[in-house]
Amino acid sequence: METFFIKALQLILSLSILVIVHEFGHFFFARVFKIKVEKFYLFFDIGFSLFKFKPKNSDTEYGIGWLPLGGYVKIAGMIDESMDKEQMKQPEQPWEFRSKPTWQRLLVMIGGVLFNVILAIFIYAMILFTWGDSYISFKDVAHGMEFSQVAKDAGFQDGDKIISADGKELKYHMDKTLDINTLMKFANAKEIIIERNGKLETIAMADDFADKMISSKKMAYEMKIPPVVDSVMVGSAAQKSGLMKGDSIVSVNDKSVASFSGIRKNISENLNSDVKISYYRGDSLYQTTARVDSLGVLGFTAVPLTSICELKHDKISFFASFPAGVNLAKETLQGYIAQFRFVFTKEGLSNLSGFGGIGGMFPATWDWQAFWFMTAFLSVILAVMNILPIPMLDGGHVMFLLYEMITRRKPNEKFQEYAQIAGMVFIFALLIYANGNDIFKAIFK
Repeated sequence: METFFIKALQLILSLSILVIVHEFGHFFFARVFKIKVEKFYLFFDIGFSLFKFKPKNSDTEYGIGWLPLGGYVKIAGMIDESMDKEQMKQPEQPWEFRSKPTWQRLLVMIGGVLFNVILAIFIYAMILFTWGDSYISFKDVAHGMEFSQVAKDAGFQDGDKIISADGKELKYHMDKTLDINTLMKFANAKEIIIERNGKLETIAMADDFADKMISSKKMAYEMKIPPVVDSVMVGSAAQKSGLMKGDSIVSVNDKSVASFSGIRKNISENLNSDVKISYYRGDSLYQTTARVDSLGVLGFTAVPLTSICELKHDKISFFASFPAGVNLAKETLQGYIAQFRFVFTKEGLSNLSGFGGIGGMFPATWDWQAFWFMTAFLSVILAVMNILPIPMLDGGHVMFLLYEMITRRKPNEKFQEYAQIAGMVFIFALLIYANGNDIFKAIFK
């Protein structure tokens, strides 16, 4: 229960920061162009608000709503989620959104996305300045990699060391959001240079490799970790069976294993069953039997990566952190866009997650570095999602403004109202589906 509350608190704090910054982007450009902003809210205040105040001599009411599904700014003279039709029936006023030049309205609408991108760059820069960059270079992985069947079909073999992808070194980071960037660099590369049996070889990657990898729902690679026990949990099946730190496992149920992933695979095939384990302790070979529970857990861990691979650490100066932050945000954006084409496929929809899935990505203990990494990652996602050409989202408004700039005439207001309603229905249906997915997975998986 404590883990749940820690993750939930991180999720709420992270999303609150992102929403406030996003809405401030709209607010900022609106005020620059002297457009009246009537409301600035974190969360939605349908019917009532939890808190609100209006500073003296200000046109804007600030508040916190009760429905935590985002936030909004109510800009005068604009068809938005407030659906204020009465205001739109009145004559245009000079302080209204609709009375301003198209280019100004366009900047107001992309302001939220722009500020989310700027926030991601700033957070990444400050993370790199504060903590530096810790990573393991793929070419330094002691025992090479293990590959999925899709990668093996492309020409990779277990034990290969990945030297470069399109001439660039690949790095394994402790933060999982950065590993997504690395994975997509690998998947979208034209050629990969590997070291196999001490010799360099080049593997030409098929154009559809990324599609096949994502459809398989499996990582294309993982570091090969030797099948050596590092620690044993007190009271676990592993301890009862006699396993100890340093034991080198050679087989599970008479199936030989060459890595820790091989142990996991064999154990997962024998849930709620006894398994026979053969292992070396020193020069002597032993056998034991252990009971695998319903989760496939025996209660021992693998040796940490840092004990078999060199962990490098680059310190980043304050001024160097900003171009590094830009580069990291760009890589994250490219990686997410590369994956985004799968969102509305059958596989993508089945894996679509709501707030539960997002919350699950935060660490179980409070870690500021991990929190800020996740917040920057979500800021990039929020920017991408909001610029989609769907009515109700910023991209929908941008779509109508671009139409106006090209045709030199405004879209019909009635049509925009109906499009806004359709967009709201679609977005809320997607939210219900995504969060329903989380509930289904929690109950049945």
